[in-house]
Amino acid sequence: MSAYPSLSLYINGQFLSGEGRKTQDVFNPANQQVIGQLPHASKADLDLALQSAQKAFETWRKSSPLDRSNILRKVAALTRERAEDIARNITLDQGKPLGEALAEVRSCAEHAEWHAEEARRIYGRVIPARQPNVRQLVIKEPVGVCAAFTPWNFPFNQAIRKMVAAIGAGCTLILKGPEDSPSAVVALAQLFQDAGLPPGVLNIVWGVPSEVSTYLIESPIVRKISFTGSVAVGKHLSSLAGLHMKRVTMELGGHSPVLVFDDADIEPAAEMLARTKLRNAGQVCVSPTRFYVQEKAYDKFLAKFLDVIKSVKVGDGLEKGTQMGPLAFDRRVTAMQSFVDDANRRGAKVLTGGERIGSVGSFFAPTVVTEIGDDSMLMTEEPFGPIAPVVRFKDTDEGIRRANSLPFGLASFAFTGSLKTANRVANELEAGMVNINHFGIALSETPFGGIKDSGIGSEGGMETFDGYLTTKFVTEV
Repeated sequence: MSAYPSLSLYINGQFLSGEGRKTQDVFNPANQQVIGQLPHASKADLDLALQSAQKAFETWRKSSPLDRSNILRKVAALTRERAEDIARNITLDQGKPLGEALAEVRSCAEHAEWHAEEARRIYGRVIPARQPNVRQLVIKEPVGVCAAFTPWNFPFNQAIRKMVAAIGAGCTLILKGPEDSPSAVVALAQLFQDAGLPPGVLNIVWGVPSEVSTYLIESPIVRKISFTGSVAVGKHLSSLAGLHMKRVTMELGGHSPVLVFDDADIEPAAEMLARTKLRNAGQVCVSPTRFYVQEKAYDKFLAKFLDVIKSVKVGDGLEKGTQMGPLAFDRRVTAMQSFVDDANRRGAKVLTGGERIGSVGSFFAPTVVTEIGDDSMLMTEEPFGPIAPVVRFKDTDEGIRRANSLPFGLASFAFTGSLKTANRVANELEAGMVNINHFGIALSETPFGGIKDSGIGSEGGMETFDGYLTTKFVTEV
Protein backbone atom coordinates (compact mmCIF):
# COMPACT_ATOMS: atom_id res chain seq x y z
CA MET A 1 0.00 0.00 0.00
CA SER A 2 1.17 3.53 -0.78
CA ALA A 3 2.15 5.87 2.02
CA TYR A 4 -0.08 8.71 3.18
CA PRO A 5 0.44 11.51 0.61
CA SER A 6 2.29 14.76 1.10
CA LEU A 7 -0.10 17.65 1.69
CA SER A 8 -0.08 21.07 0.07
CA LEU A 9 -1.89 24.21 -0.90
CA TYR A 10 -3.04 24.48 -4.51
CA ILE A 11 -2.98 28.01 -5.91
CA ASN A 12 -2.99 29.15 -9.52
CA GLY A 13 -2.28 25.64 -10.76
CA GLN A 14 0.67 25.06 -8.42
CA PHE A 15 1.00 22.71 -5.46
CA LEU A 16 2.73 24.61 -2.65
CA SER A 17 4.37 22.69 0.17
CA GLY A 18 5.00 23.70 3.77
CA GLU A 19 8.40 25.26 3.16
CA GLY A 20 8.54 28.40 5.26
CA ARG A 21 4.87 28.10 6.21
CA LYS A 22 3.21 27.21 9.47
CA THR A 23 2.15 23.56 9.51
CA GLN A 24 -0.09 21.39 11.65
CA ASP A 25 -0.07 17.70 12.42
CA VAL A 26 -2.60 15.38 10.81
CA PHE A 27 -3.54 12.36 12.94
CA ASN A 28 -4.89 8.89 12.29
CA PRO A 29 -7.86 8.71 14.69
CA ALA A 30 -7.59 4.93 14.95
CA ASN A 31 -4.23 5.11 16.74
CA GLN A 32 -3.61 8.85 17.25
CA GLN A 33 -0.34 8.70 15.33
CA VAL A 34 0.85 11.66 13.28
CA ILE A 35 0.64 10.75 9.59
CA GLY A 36 1.17 14.08 7.83
CA GLN A 37 1.98 17.76 7.96
CA LEU A 38 -0.50 20.26 6.54
CA PRO A 39 0.75 23.71 5.49
CA HIS A 40 -1.28 26.78 6.40
CA ALA A 41 -1.79 29.58 3.91
CA SER A 42 -0.09 32.87 4.71
CA LYS A 43 -1.74 36.21 4.01
CA ALA A 44 0.33 36.36 0.83
CA ASP A 45 -0.97 32.92 -0.17
CA LEU A 46 -4.56 34.02 0.36
CA ASP A 47 -3.97 37.17 -1.66
CA LEU A 48 -2.44 35.10 -4.46
CA ALA A 49 -5.43 32.77 -4.42
CA LEU A 50 -7.83 35.71 -4.62
CA GLN A 51 -5.93 37.37 -7.44
CA SER A 52 -5.57 34.10 -9.35
CA ALA A 53 -9.26 33.30 -9.04
CA GLN A 54 -10.22 36.79 -10.20
CA LYS A 55 -7.90 36.67 -13.19
CA ALA A 56 -9.07 33.19 -14.15
CA PHE A 57 -12.70 34.24 -13.89
CA GLU A 58 -12.23 36.81 -16.66
CA THR A 59 -11.77 33.98 -19.16
CA TRP A 60 -13.49 31.04 -17.44
CA ARG A 61 -16.82 32.89 -17.34
CA LYS A 62 -16.72 32.99 -21.14
CA SER A 63 -15.73 29.36 -21.56
CA SER A 64 -17.91 27.02 -23.56
CA PRO A 65 -20.32 24.92 -21.48
CA LEU A 66 -19.14 22.00 -23.60
CA ASP A 67 -15.54 22.57 -22.51
CA ARG A 68 -16.57 22.77 -18.86
CA SER A 69 -18.63 19.63 -19.31
CA ASN A 70 -15.70 17.74 -20.82
CA ILE A 71 -13.44 18.62 -17.90
CA LEU A 72 -16.03 17.46 -15.38
CA ARG A 73 -16.41 14.19 -17.27
CA LYS A 74 -12.67 13.66 -17.09
CA VAL A 75 -12.79 14.32 -13.36
CA ALA A 76 -15.44 11.62 -13.04
CA ALA A 77 -13.34 9.11 -14.96
CA LEU A 78 -10.19 9.90 -12.97
CA THR A 79 -12.15 9.64 -9.73
CA ARG A 80 -13.12 6.08 -10.55
CA GLU A 81 -9.55 5.20 -11.56
CA ARG A 82 -8.03 6.53 -8.33
CA ALA A 83 -10.84 5.69 -5.93
CA GLU A 84 -9.01 3.01 -3.96
CA ASP A 85 -5.98 5.15 -3.11
CA ILE A 86 -8.12 8.18 -2.27
CA ALA A 87 -10.42 6.06 -0.08
CA ARG A 88 -7.52 4.51 1.84
CA ASN A 89 -6.19 7.95 2.69
CA ILE A 90 -9.64 9.07 3.84
CA THR A 91 -9.73 6.10 6.21
CA LEU A 92 -6.28 7.04 7.49
CA ASP A 93 -7.07 10.67 8.34
CA GLN A 94 -10.85 10.58 8.91
CA GLY A 95 -11.35 7.10 10.33
CA LYS A 96 -14.38 5.67 8.51
CA PRO A 97 -14.24 2.03 7.36
CA LEU A 98 -12.52 1.54 4.02
CA GLY A 99 -15.71 0.27 2.39
CA GLU A 100 -17.55 3.46 3.36
CA ALA A 101 -14.69 5.63 2.15
CA LEU A 102 -14.61 3.80 -1.16
CA ALA A 103 -18.38 4.20 -1.58
CA GLU A 104 -18.05 7.93 -0.85
CA VAL A 105 -15.42 8.44 -3.56
CA ARG A 106 -17.06 6.30 -6.21
CA SER A 107 -20.45 7.93 -5.74
CA CYS A 108 -18.87 11.32 -6.28
CA ALA A 109 -18.01 10.43 -9.86
CA GLU A 110 -21.76 10.72 -10.45
CA HIS A 111 -21.80 14.25 -9.03
CA ALA A 112 -19.16 15.27 -11.57
CA GLU A 113 -21.10 13.61 -14.40
CA TRP A 114 -24.42 15.14 -13.36
CA HIS A 115 -22.93 18.63 -13.32
CA ALA A 116 -21.21 17.95 -16.63
CA GLU A 117 -24.65 17.41 -18.16
CA GLU A 118 -26.46 20.21 -16.34
CA ALA A 119 -23.71 22.71 -17.20
CA ARG A 120 -24.83 22.37 -20.81
CA ARG A 121 -28.39 23.29 -19.82
CA ILE A 122 -28.00 26.64 -18.11
CA TYR A 123 -30.73 28.33 -20.09
CA GLY A 124 -32.04 31.87 -20.26
CA ARG A 125 -35.32 32.80 -21.90
CA VAL A 126 -37.08 35.25 -24.19
CA ILE A 127 -40.00 37.21 -22.73
CA PRO A 128 -42.65 38.27 -25.27
CA ALA A 129 -42.55 42.06 -25.48
CA ARG A 130 -45.43 44.53 -25.45
CA GLN A 131 -44.01 46.39 -28.46
CA PRO A 132 -43.18 44.66 -31.76
CA ASN A 133 -39.77 46.33 -32.01
CA VAL A 134 -38.63 45.37 -28.49
CA ARG A 135 -36.70 42.24 -27.58
CA GLN A 136 -36.59 41.08 -23.95
CA LEU A 137 -34.03 38.55 -22.76
CA VAL A 138 -33.23 36.87 -19.46
CA ILE A 139 -29.61 35.76 -19.20
CA LYS A 140 -27.99 33.59 -16.54
CA GLU A 141 -24.41 34.58 -15.72
CA PRO A 142 -21.83 33.15 -13.27
CA VAL A 143 -21.74 35.12 -10.04
CA GLY A 144 -17.94 35.41 -9.90
CA VAL A 145 -15.25 34.25 -7.50
CA CYS A 146 -16.64 31.93 -4.83
CA ALA A 147 -15.28 30.91 -1.44
CA ALA A 148 -16.24 27.50 -0.05
CA PHE A 149 -15.69 25.86 3.32
CA THR A 150 -16.15 22.12 3.66
CA PRO A 151 -16.32 19.69 6.63
CA TRP A 152 -14.30 16.71 7.79
CA ASN A 153 -16.97 14.01 7.91
CA PHE A 154 -17.28 13.48 4.13
CA PRO A 155 -14.15 15.26 2.93
CA PHE A 156 -14.33 14.14 -0.71
CA ASN A 157 -18.09 14.32 -1.14
CA GLN A 158 -18.64 17.72 0.40
CA ALA A 159 -15.76 19.34 -1.45
CA ILE A 160 -16.52 17.96 -4.91
CA ARG A 161 -20.18 19.03 -4.65
CA LYS A 162 -19.11 22.65 -4.32
CA MET A 163 -16.34 22.36 -6.89
CA VAL A 164 -18.45 20.93 -9.68
CA ALA A 165 -21.31 23.37 -9.05
CA ALA A 166 -19.12 26.48 -9.05
CA ILE A 167 -16.86 25.38 -11.90
CA GLY A 168 -19.74 24.03 -13.98
CA ALA A 169 -21.55 27.36 -13.66
CA GLY A 170 -18.52 29.27 -14.94
CA CYS A 171 -17.34 30.56 -11.57
CA THR A 172 -13.90 30.25 -10.04
CA LEU A 173 -13.39 28.90 -6.55
CA ILE A 174 -11.22 29.17 -3.46
CA LEU A 175 -11.93 26.25 -1.15
CA LYS A 176 -10.77 25.73 2.41
CA GLY A 177 -11.16 22.10 3.26
CA PRO A 178 -11.04 20.31 6.62
CA GLU A 179 -7.65 20.45 8.32
CA ASP A 180 -8.41 17.24 10.22
CA SER A 181 -8.99 15.15 7.08
CA PRO A 182 -7.28 16.97 4.20
CA SER A 183 -6.03 14.24 1.87
CA ALA A 184 -9.26 13.99 -0.15
CA VAL A 185 -9.25 17.68 -1.03
CA VAL A 186 -5.61 17.60 -2.15
CA ALA A 187 -6.51 14.59 -4.28
CA LEU A 188 -9.36 16.56 -5.84
CA ALA A 189 -7.00 19.37 -6.79
CA GLN A 190 -4.84 16.82 -8.58
CA LEU A 191 -7.88 15.32 -10.33
CA PHE A 192 -9.00 18.68 -11.69
CA GLN A 193 -5.49 19.63 -12.77
CA ASP A 194 -5.05 16.31 -14.59
CA ALA A 195 -8.45 16.78 -16.21
CA GLY A 196 -7.21 20.01 -17.80
CA LEU A 197 -8.74 22.71 -15.59
CA PRO A 198 -6.98 26.03 -16.26
CA PRO A 199 -4.83 27.53 -13.48
CA GLY A 200 -6.67 29.74 -11.02
CA VAL A 201 -10.13 28.29 -11.58
CA LEU A 202 -9.74 26.09 -8.49
CA ASN A 203 -7.60 27.02 -5.50
CA ILE A 204 -7.15 25.13 -2.21
CA VAL A 205 -6.05 26.81 1.02
CA TRP A 206 -5.68 25.70 4.63
CA GLY A 207 -5.36 27.48 7.94
CA VAL A 208 -7.12 28.56 11.11
CA PRO A 209 -10.78 28.36 10.01
CA SER A 210 -11.98 31.63 11.54
CA GLU A 211 -9.02 33.57 10.14
CA VAL A 212 -9.25 32.17 6.61
CA SER A 213 -13.03 32.51 6.37
CA THR A 214 -13.03 36.09 7.61
CA TYR A 215 -10.26 37.11 5.24
CA LEU A 216 -11.91 35.56 2.19
CA ILE A 217 -15.44 36.72 2.96
CA GLU A 218 -14.34 40.30 3.57
CA SER A 219 -12.41 40.44 0.28
CA PRO A 220 -14.26 42.44 -2.40
CA ILE A 221 -13.12 39.82 -4.92
CA VAL A 222 -15.33 37.10 -3.42
CA ARG A 223 -18.98 37.30 -4.47
CA LYS A 224 -20.45 34.04 -3.15
CA ILE A 225 -19.93 31.89 -0.02
CA SER A 226 -20.81 28.23 0.35
CA PHE A 227 -20.47 26.49 3.70
CA THR A 228 -21.26 23.07 5.11
CA GLY A 229 -20.95 22.71 8.86
CA SER A 230 -22.48 23.61 12.19
CA VAL A 231 -25.41 25.95 12.70
CA ALA A 232 -23.39 28.27 14.93
CA VAL A 233 -20.56 28.73 12.44
CA GLY A 234 -22.99 28.98 9.53
CA LYS A 235 -24.88 31.80 11.20
CA HIS A 236 -21.61 33.63 11.89
CA LEU A 237 -20.42 33.30 8.29
CA SER A 238 -23.84 34.34 6.99
CA SER A 239 -23.70 37.49 9.10
CA LEU A 240 -20.25 38.31 7.73
CA ALA A 241 -21.47 37.75 4.18
CA GLY A 242 -24.56 39.86 4.83
CA LEU A 243 -22.43 42.82 5.86
CA HIS A 244 -20.99 42.79 2.34
CA MET A 245 -24.21 41.84 0.50
CA LYS A 246 -22.81 38.49 -0.64
CA ARG A 247 -25.02 35.56 -1.43
CA VAL A 248 -24.67 32.34 0.54
CA THR A 249 -25.46 28.66 0.35
CA MET A 250 -25.55 27.13 3.82
CA GLU A 251 -25.92 23.39 4.50
CA LEU A 252 -25.96 23.34 8.28
CA GLY A 253 -26.52 20.86 11.07
CA GLY A 254 -29.67 18.93 11.80
CA HIS A 255 -31.18 16.66 14.41
CA SER A 256 -33.14 14.30 12.21
CA PRO A 257 -36.37 12.94 13.71
CA VAL A 258 -37.55 9.40 12.98
CA LEU A 259 -41.23 8.48 13.26
CA VAL A 260 -41.90 4.73 13.38
CA PHE A 261 -45.64 4.04 13.34
CA ASP A 262 -47.40 0.94 14.63
CA ASP A 263 -48.31 -0.17 11.11
CA ALA A 264 -44.71 -0.07 9.79
CA ASP A 265 -42.71 -3.14 8.83
CA ILE A 266 -40.96 -2.92 12.19
CA GLU A 267 -37.96 -5.25 12.09
CA PRO A 268 -36.63 -4.21 8.64
CA ALA A 269 -37.11 -0.58 9.66
CA ALA A 270 -35.18 -1.12 12.88
CA GLU A 271 -32.30 -2.83 11.10
CA MET A 272 -32.04 -0.20 8.37
CA LEU A 273 -32.17 2.64 10.88
CA ALA A 274 -29.56 1.05 13.15
CA ARG A 275 -27.11 0.65 10.30
CA THR A 276 -27.85 4.12 8.93
CA LYS A 277 -27.36 5.55 12.40
CA LEU A 278 -23.86 4.06 12.73
CA ARG A 279 -22.69 4.98 9.25
CA ASN A 280 -19.49 7.01 9.61
CA ALA A 281 -19.85 6.48 13.38
CA GLY A 282 -22.94 8.68 13.34
CA GLN A 283 -20.97 11.65 12.02
CA VAL A 284 -23.47 12.39 9.27
CA CYS A 285 -25.54 15.56 9.07
CA VAL A 286 -28.57 13.59 7.86
CA SER A 287 -28.12 10.69 10.26
CA PRO A 288 -31.30 9.63 12.08
CA THR A 289 -30.85 11.06 15.58
CA ARG A 290 -34.20 11.26 17.43
CA PHE A 291 -36.16 8.00 17.36
CA TYR A 292 -39.88 8.34 18.12
CA VAL A 293 -41.61 4.94 18.07
CA GLN A 294 -45.36 4.51 18.44
CA GLU A 295 -46.35 2.65 21.60
CA LYS A 296 -47.53 -0.68 20.15
CA ALA A 297 -44.38 -1.01 18.01
CA TYR A 298 -41.93 0.18 20.65
CA ASP A 299 -40.82 -3.10 22.26
CA LYS A 300 -40.44 -4.96 18.98
CA PHE A 301 -38.55 -2.08 17.39
CA LEU A 302 -36.22 -1.62 20.35
CA ALA A 303 -35.36 -5.31 20.56
CA LYS A 304 -34.31 -5.52 16.90
CA PHE A 305 -32.60 -2.13 17.00
CA LEU A 306 -30.51 -3.21 19.99
CA ASP A 307 -29.58 -6.52 18.41
CA VAL A 308 -28.18 -4.78 15.34
CA ILE A 309 -26.39 -2.05 17.31
CA LYS A 310 -24.71 -4.64 19.58
CA SER A 311 -23.60 -6.75 16.60
CA VAL A 312 -21.62 -3.98 14.89
CA LYS A 313 -17.86 -4.54 14.85
CA VAL A 314 -15.93 -1.43 15.86
CA GLY A 315 -12.27 -1.07 14.92
CA ASP A 316 -9.62 0.40 12.66
CA GLY A 317 -11.20 1.25 9.34
CA LEU A 318 -8.47 -0.60 7.45
CA GLU A 319 -9.03 -3.86 9.33
CA LYS A 320 -11.11 -6.52 7.61
CA GLY A 321 -14.65 -6.78 8.91
CA THR A 322 -14.75 -3.36 10.58
CA GLN A 323 -18.26 -1.89 10.36
CA MET A 324 -17.71 1.29 12.39
CA GLY A 325 -14.44 3.15 12.76
CA PRO A 326 -13.26 5.69 15.33
CA LEU A 327 -14.66 9.16 15.71
CA ALA A 328 -12.71 11.64 13.64
CA PHE A 329 -10.80 13.10 16.58
CA ASP A 330 -10.66 12.87 20.34
CA ARG A 331 -12.80 15.93 21.07
CA ARG A 332 -15.73 14.06 19.54
CA VAL A 333 -15.26 11.32 22.16
CA THR A 334 -15.44 13.97 24.86
CA ALA A 335 -18.63 15.32 23.29
CA MET A 336 -20.22 11.85 23.26
CA GLN A 337 -19.44 11.38 26.93
CA SER A 338 -21.11 14.69 27.76
CA PHE A 339 -24.35 13.49 26.12
CA VAL A 340 -24.24 10.26 28.12
CA ASP A 341 -23.44 12.06 31.37
CA ASP A 342 -26.39 14.42 30.88
CA ALA A 343 -28.69 11.47 30.14
CA ASN A 344 -27.53 9.68 33.29
CA ARG A 345 -28.11 12.77 35.43
CA ARG A 346 -31.68 12.91 34.14
CA GLY A 347 -32.42 9.30 34.99
CA ALA A 348 -32.36 7.91 31.46
CA LYS A 349 -31.45 4.27 30.77
CA VAL A 350 -28.33 3.44 28.77
CA LEU A 351 -29.09 0.03 27.30
CA THR A 352 -25.78 -0.51 25.54
CA GLY A 353 -22.53 1.38 25.09
CA GLY A 354 -22.19 4.73 26.76
CA GLU A 355 -18.43 4.80 27.09
CA ARG A 356 -15.12 5.06 25.33
CA ILE A 357 -13.60 1.88 23.90
CA GLY A 358 -9.99 1.29 24.91
CA SER A 359 -7.29 3.85 25.55
CA VAL A 360 -5.81 4.12 22.05
CA GLY A 361 -7.72 5.80 19.26
CA SER A 362 -10.89 7.87 19.29
CA PHE A 363 -13.36 5.00 19.69
CA PHE A 364 -16.76 5.30 21.35
CA ALA A 365 -19.16 2.41 21.78
CA PRO A 366 -22.44 2.42 19.82
CA THR A 367 -24.98 3.61 22.37
CA VAL A 368 -28.73 3.34 22.83
CA VAL A 369 -30.55 5.47 25.42
CA THR A 370 -34.20 5.18 26.48
CA GLU A 371 -36.55 6.84 28.95
CA ILE A 372 -35.07 10.24 28.20
CA GLY A 373 -36.92 13.56 28.26
CA ASP A 374 -37.39 15.88 25.32
CA ASP A 375 -35.50 18.62 27.19
CA SER A 376 -32.28 16.60 27.48
CA MET A 377 -29.09 17.39 25.57
CA LEU A 378 -29.49 14.29 23.46
CA MET A 379 -32.98 15.28 22.32
CA THR A 380 -32.23 18.96 21.71
CA GLU A 381 -28.63 19.08 20.43
CA GLU A 382 -27.24 17.22 17.44
CA PRO A 383 -25.04 14.41 18.84
CA PHE A 384 -23.07 13.82 15.62
CA GLY A 385 -21.92 10.47 16.89
CA PRO A 386 -23.01 6.87 17.55
CA ILE A 387 -25.69 7.62 20.16
CA ALA A 388 -29.38 6.90 19.56
CA PRO A 389 -32.21 7.96 21.90
CA VAL A 390 -35.37 5.86 21.47
CA VAL A 391 -38.64 7.11 22.98
CA ARG A 392 -42.38 6.42 22.68
CA PHE A 393 -45.17 8.49 21.16
CA LYS A 394 -48.94 7.95 21.21
CA ASP A 395 -50.50 9.26 18.00
CA THR A 396 -49.65 11.01 14.75
CA ASP A 397 -50.37 14.48 16.09
CA GLU A 398 -47.95 13.99 18.95
CA GLY A 399 -45.27 12.45 16.75
CA ILE A 400 -45.31 15.29 14.23
CA ARG A 401 -45.40 17.93 16.96
CA ARG A 402 -42.36 16.50 18.71
CA ALA A 403 -40.51 15.93 15.45
CA ASN A 404 -41.02 19.60 14.52
CA SER A 405 -40.26 20.97 17.98
CA LEU A 406 -36.62 21.94 17.31
CA PRO A 407 -35.23 24.78 15.18
CA PHE A 408 -33.50 22.31 12.86
CA GLY A 409 -34.93 21.20 9.53
CA LEU A 410 -32.46 19.20 7.46
CA ALA A 411 -33.54 15.55 7.10
CA SER A 412 -36.35 13.46 8.56
CA PHE A 413 -37.57 9.86 8.43
CA ALA A 414 -40.93 8.13 8.69
CA PHE A 415 -41.93 4.47 8.54
CA THR A 416 -45.53 3.48 8.01
CA GLY A 417 -47.71 1.09 6.03
CA SER A 418 -50.41 3.73 5.59
CA LEU A 419 -50.48 5.91 2.49
CA LYS A 420 -52.61 8.42 4.38
CA THR A 421 -50.02 8.69 7.16
CA ALA A 422 -47.16 8.84 4.67
CA ASN A 423 -48.80 11.74 2.83
CA ARG A 424 -49.49 13.57 6.04
CA VAL A 425 -45.94 13.36 7.38
CA ALA A 426 -44.55 14.28 3.97
CA ASN A 427 -46.64 17.45 4.07
CA GLU A 428 -46.20 18.34 7.73
CA LEU A 429 -42.63 17.42 8.67
CA GLU A 430 -40.56 20.61 8.73
CA ALA A 431 -37.47 19.43 6.89
CA GLY A 432 -35.76 20.02 3.58
CA MET A 433 -35.64 16.27 2.94
CA VAL A 434 -38.14 13.59 3.99
CA ASN A 435 -37.38 9.86 3.76
CA ILE A 436 -40.40 7.56 3.90
CA ASN A 437 -39.79 3.84 4.43
CA HIS A 438 -36.17 4.04 3.23
CA PHE A 439 -33.06 6.23 3.06
CA GLY A 440 -33.08 7.87 -0.35
CA ILE A 441 -31.36 11.25 -0.25
CA ALA A 442 -27.99 12.78 -1.25
CA LEU A 443 -28.10 11.52 -4.85
CA SER A 444 -26.54 13.64 -7.58
CA GLU A 445 -29.89 14.22 -9.30
CA THR A 446 -31.77 15.25 -6.14
CA PRO A 447 -31.58 18.54 -4.22
CA PHE A 448 -29.81 18.44 -0.87
CA GLY A 449 -30.51 21.15 1.69
CA GLY A 450 -32.44 22.19 4.75
CA ILE A 451 -34.86 24.76 6.11
CA LYS A 452 -35.10 26.71 9.38
CA ASP A 453 -31.74 26.73 11.17
CA SER A 454 -30.45 23.95 8.94
CA GLY A 455 -29.57 26.19 6.05
CA ILE A 456 -30.27 28.17 2.91
CA GLY A 457 -30.24 26.82 -0.63
CA SER A 458 -29.68 23.38 -2.14
CA GLU A 459 -26.87 21.42 -3.72
CA GLY A 460 -27.51 18.83 -6.42
CA GLY A 461 -30.49 18.25 -8.66
CA MET A 462 -31.87 20.83 -11.07
CA GLU A 463 -31.34 23.44 -8.37
CA THR A 464 -27.60 22.88 -8.19
CA PHE A 465 -26.48 25.99 -10.09
CA ASP A 466 -29.03 28.40 -8.62
CA GLY A 467 -26.65 29.81 -6.03
CA TYR A 468 -23.84 30.32 -8.54
CA LEU A 469 -25.74 32.29 -11.19
CA THR A 470 -27.07 35.81 -11.40
CA THR A 471 -30.09 36.81 -13.45
CA LYS A 472 -29.68 39.63 -15.95
CA PHE A 473 -32.61 41.16 -17.80
CA VAL A 474 -31.88 42.77 -21.18
CA THR A 475 -34.41 44.87 -23.10
CA GLU A 476 -33.50 46.37 -26.44
CA VAL A 477 -35.08 48.15 -29.38
